[in-house]
Amino acid sequence: MADLLLGQVLSFAGDPMIEGPTAARHASHGGVLVDRGRIVAVGDATTLRAAHPQARVTDYGRNLISAGFIDAHVHYPQTAIIASWGKRLIDWLNSYTFPEEMRFADADYAMQIANRYLDLAIAHGTTSMCTYATIHPASVDAFFAAARARSLRAFAGKTCMDRNAPDGLRDTVQSAYDDSKRLLQAWHGVDRLSYVITPRFSPTSTPEQLQALGALWTEYPDCLMQTHLSEQTDEIAWVQDLFPQSRDYLDTYEAQGLLRTGAVYGHAIHLTPREKDRLHESGASLVHCPTSNTFIGSGLFDMTLAQTLRVGLATDTGGGSSFSMLRTMAATYEVAQLRGQALHPSQLWWLATVGSARALHAQTRIGNIAPGMEADLVIVNLASTPAIEQATRRADDIWQAIFPTVMLGDDRAIADVWIAGRPALRNGPVAP
Repeated sequence: MADLLLGQVLSFAGDPMIEGPTAARHASHGGVLVDRGRIVAVGDATTLRAAHPQARVTDYGRNLISAGFIDAHVHYPQTAIIASWGKRLIDWLNSYTFPEEMRFADADYAMQIANRYLDLAIAHGTTSMCTYATIHPASVDAFFAAARARSLRAFAGKTCMDRNAPDGLRDTVQSAYDDSKRLLQAWHGVDRLSYVITPRFSPTSTPEQLQALGALWTEYPDCLMQTHLSEQTDEIAWVQDLFPQSRDYLDTYEAQGLLRTGAVYGHAIHLTPREKDRLHESGASLVHCPTSNTFIGSGLFDMTLAQTLRVGLATDTGGGSSFSMLRTMAATYEVAQLRGQALHPSQLWWLATVGSARALHAQTRIGNIAPGMEADLVIVNLASTPAIEQATRRADDIWQAIFPTVMLGDDRAIADVWIAGRPALRNGPVAP
């Protein structure tokens, strides 16, 4: 039986980063018809009810029906260390990340954290994510098994490191290639899962390992490749010392076959003009991680890059300080303000849905509400707390109604979540 979801419906017919708010479509009394995991029809609630009298109706009242949020850069193994006290990037890795990732040699622990992370993400309205695992193949198996059990469209890969990491967290050139290939063959394309070739970043991979992973990507060009780029200035200086022959940070990847369409670079804060030009020419994607960048003190991302590049948003759990894409949107707004770039609410919402889907080359499947799209949806209560409700009550249009939830909202704003056409969360009363 088909399901008909009623409420305010928000979708996008274009790119508000270029076109402005007119790229969005809002129906104040709309409906979304879902059947067999896909969106079948979108339109006026009364018209859809009349056309589909047999559909099972869920009326969300004044709540907002949106495509589910997409977190385009996650470290699920860092779930347990989120909000650890104040370190710079390299100190963070040595003090918190590497000791925690050592624990993922235990497959049971990996499964425990994978389940915990996914439950937290879904509770915050996130229906797809692209995550790093650890060097342990079991960490990839655990994540994909947990994601598959929840019918998620999820992206993940084994993190590869053959230097500048502790004993027990280093692989080799050959094992990185072999493990990644075996995991790719086992999981890529299974149900809604996608394997991502994943060197952590240049400081922890030798040129030979990067080259081996570039060769693997050539063998499997339909996969994504994810890594980190220009997150902090001291990291960039480290890369220059490790790769004296390279023109810049991006060149450490480009020279090894790790720059083209399908490359997904996290952070990308301190880019040179050459790097910006090459990223544009290659069709690569960038992922902005604002809560992480402010928490670890990395810098301020330049959102004008979204006018020429694929740019998505991410929590960067657990360097990022929240599992919430609402909080990520709020931090995106704040970071842009510090750069003199005032982002409209339509742009923030687009970045967390369509923008992230585009960054992951999944925009024909997820990230928007349109016939034929996969039915991953989040139902957002725009009056979830007294502070938000009083601001929403004064709103003159949908954007003034949405913006308080962007800036003040958390998991209490998530009234429901649908994954692959089925309800995955019942989190409270429907707003009248």
